[in-house]
Amino acid sequence: MTDDIELTLTATSGPAAVATVTGEIDLHTAPGLRSRALELIGRGHHHLILDLSGVGYCDSAGLSALIGIWHGAQDAGGSLTLAAIPDRLMRMLTLTGVDSLLPHYPSTADALSAHQGARNAV
Repeated sequence: MTDDIELTLTATSGPAAVATVTGEIDLHTAPGLRSRALELIGRGHHHLILDLSGVGYCDSAGLSALIGIWHGAQDAGGSLTLAAIPDRLMRMLTLTGVDSLLPHYPSTADALSAHQGARNAV
């Protein structure tokens, strides 16, 4: 495993932000990912969309980090949405039932459209 994980803010729109995750999410990198994502939420981006297309590996610590990020977003009155999830990670989310907890979309564009649609419906 590697100690490198990148969380790159790629777009913002008011309280919504898209961040791309690149690397492996494991015991060593999950705490940093969670910390950086919660920092974004703390800066006012309460609705966070994570593009996971660049994630090559994710273990249970990574899954726990995603759930922690979701809790942080919920506590701030926001949401966490996952986009472009690699097949292996999607299988883990499905097997653990987390796929029913976290909204997910095949692409970042689809996630953004869904978020915009939800905002317009309110």
